[in-house]
Amino acid sequence: MRLQDKVTLITGAAQGIGLATALKFAREGAVVHVCDMRSDAIEAAVAQCSALGARAFGHRVDVTQRDAVDATVAAVKETSGGRIDVLVNNAGITKDARLQKMTLQQFDAVIDVNLRGVFHCAQAVVDTMVAQGAGVILNASSVVGIYGNFGQTNYAASKFGVIGFTKTWSRELGPKGIRVNAVAPGFVETPILATI
Repeated sequence: MRLQDKVTLITGAAQGIGLATALKFAREGAVVHVCDMRSDAIEAAVAQCSALGARAFGHRVDVTQRDAVDATVAAVKETSGGRIDVLVNNAGITKDARLQKMTLQQFDAVIDVNLRGVFHCAQAVVDTMVAQGAGVILNASSVVGIYGNFGQTNYAASKFGVIGFTKTWSRELGPKGIRVNAVAPGFVETPILATI
């Protein structure tokens, strides 16, 4: 198993791509920390990971709230002897509208979760990874962050920003033993697409 005993923290892990990632990591032997907003979905995801033989824990966390992110990271470290090996920044939302119709609330909500949330989570774990001399930060971007998409000014900006984070952090953290990558999936049939 390629991830045997690796302590992994996955945001947005109770559904969609995040849940699929959590289950894949569980199959590969990781210790999986499922982070999401819905308690019932978190419990179900933890149960699915546990059924695959993984040690799994659930955390209700809003990635836009730095105090909540810091508390979650502290809780993860408490159960793992102070380690965090992998952070998967997957939490994301959409609030689509054409430029002429998009409200500031729609714009801010998507930027807060999809961009600021990634920043919060990465900054909360990075000192631990630097001290370990090893770690992986995997950021979920999107093809929309590369090519843009009709009605997704906010989403495209956030996912393009995630690519910028990734390129910057790989330069800053690579020499310290921390690998930073992004994935840019196309449209995948998950609950986030229900509004499209």
